[in-house]
Amino acid sequence: MGSNILEKLSDRFPKKLVQTYSVFPNLDEISDVVVQPYNSLLTLKRLTESADSVVVLDNTALNTIAADRLKIQNPTFTQINSLVSTIMSVSTTTLRYPSYMNNDLMGLLAPLIPTPRLHFLMTGYTPLSTDTDEVNIRKTTVLDVMRRLLQPKNMMVSTAPDRGSQHCYISILNIIQGEVDPTQVHKSLQRIRERKMAQFIPWGPASIQVALSRKSPYVSTAHRVSGLMLANHTNISSLFDRALNQYDKLRKREAFLDQFRKEDMFKDNLDELDSSREVLQDLVDEYISATKEDYCN
Repeated sequence: MGSNILEKLSDRFPKKLVQTYSVFPNLDEISDVVVQPYNSLLTLKRLTESADSVVVLDNTALNTIAADRLKIQNPTFTQINSLVSTIMSVSTTTLRYPSYMNNDLMGLLAPLIPTPRLHFLMTGYTPLSTDTDEVNIRKTTVLDVMRRLLQPKNMMVSTAPDRGSQHCYISILNIIQGEVDPTQVHKSLQRIRERKMAQFIPWGPASIQVALSRKSPYVSTAHRVSGLMLANHTNISSLFDRALNQYDKLRKREAFLDQFRKEDMFKDNLDELDSSREVLQDLVDEYISATKEDYCN
């Protein structure tokens, strides 16, 4: 349903920017929906072709953060949705509380997405807390926030950046909320560069964009400074690789395809599934190509 609406919006309003917040299924566990690999592939094709930006959140990482960071062993849907809503609200604060930059969607996405197809974004947020432990939160500095945003344990995607691999950042935008002195931001960026905490693509600028934002006057928080990272990282391709592997296992045995053949789209053939796989494989190949110096040639 969601991908169908996305496709129709893209056709009806071709000049409008479309950004989605997409929660990916838990690929490490067996799903209750046996046709999930097929559904994931069909949806990913629409997200690749019809969206201008996709903020990726996946259930694997969300459940891990709830268990490891928030110490909630059996998180409820409400608690998981709270994490998702936090990401959605903070990522749009510069649009809702405009400042001199990043005050429209075009300005927000332009530094993050250098080429149209590489538009799948990772997110990270810190400090994380629940309603019950807010009183115990330690006051954080800008450097603390920006350093923690680069740590894999704060990522909302299970394919967190690995500093030892060939994968690297294409771009990073940090949205810092709270009472922040711009000089603290410059000093923090300098420390991060000196320590080489983030590895960037060889064919583009190696810099972290920072947007300062006010906090909502309607929501009270115990921490002085908080931050959200929107990052375009080539390692997001490993998430798509897992989806392809699960699809190939089912397709090889032609399992559960009878349900699809009952639909008009698949009545004569399964070309739509083959086309979706090809689109996703091309996307994986492009992300891998983006790690090389000759990507723009």
